[in-house]
Amino acid sequence: MKKIVTLTPLLLLLAGCSGSWGWYVVDPTTPSGWNNLKFMASGAYYTIVMSVTAILISIIVGLLVALPGLSQKRGWRMFNRTYVEIVRAVPILVLILWVYYGLPALSGIKLNVFWAGVFALALSDSAFQAEIFRAGIQSIARGQYEAAKSISLNYRDTMRYIILPQAIRRILPALGNQLVYMLKMSSLVSVIGLQELTRKANELVVSEYRPLEIYTILVLEYLVLILIVSAGVRWFERRMNAGHT
Repeated sequence: MKKIVTLTPLLLLLAGCSGSWGWYVVDPTTPSGWNNLKFMASGAYYTIVMSVTAILISIIVGLLVALPGLSQKRGWRMFNRTYVEIVRAVPILVLILWVYYGLPALSGIKLNVFWAGVFALALSDSAFQAEIFRAGIQSIARGQYEAAKSISLNYRDTMRYIILPQAIRRILPALGNQLVYMLKMSSLVSVIGLQELTRKANELVVSEYRPLEIYTILVLEYLVLILIVSAGVRWFERRMNAGHT
C-alpha cells in the first residue's frame, strides 16, 4: 500500500507528459488548477460530517434492533429478523432516492439533501450494525450474565456495565470497517445533489471535460481520507485494548 501511495504522484507526473491528457486542469502550480483542487476538496466537509453523523445514528439504532434479537420471546426475535432482512435487501442508492423523493409524498415530511442522505445511510447501515452487535453480545460467555445476576444487577445494568463494554471491544474492528464503508457509500448521495466529494468532481467534469484527470484526483481524495480513518480506528483499538489489559 505504501508503494502504491508513493508511486501514484510519479505516475500522474509521467501521464501528464502525454499530449492527449490534460493534467493541467488539476495542476496546483497554476491558478486555475489550484482553484479546481480547492473546489473538489471543499466537498470533503459534507462527506465527513454526513458519514460520521450517519454512523453514529446507525450504531444507536443497530443496538436497539439487536437487543430484541437476543430475547427469549419469539415475537421480539421475529421483529429483529424482519427488520434486518428487509433493510439489507434494499440497495443503498434505491433507499436514498426513496427517502428523498418518496418519503415526502408518503408522509409529508420533506428532508433537505443532507438529512435525506444521513437518514438513508443510517437506516441501511443499522441492519448491519444490528448483526454486528448481536454477534458481539452473543460472544460473551454465559458466566458473565450469571456473575451479574449473583450481585443482583438487573438486565439494563448488566448490559451497561458488564456485557456491552466487553462486546464493543470485540466488535470495534467491525465498527471501523462500517465507518470506512459509510465513507465510500456517501458518494451515492451525490445523485440527489449534495455537494460532497463526488458531486464536486462531477460538476468539475461538466465544466472542464477532463474526466480521467478529475476522477483520478477523486480516487486519491477517498484513498487519503479512508487511510486516515483506518489509522485512527486502529489507534483507538490499541488504546482500548491497552486500557483493558
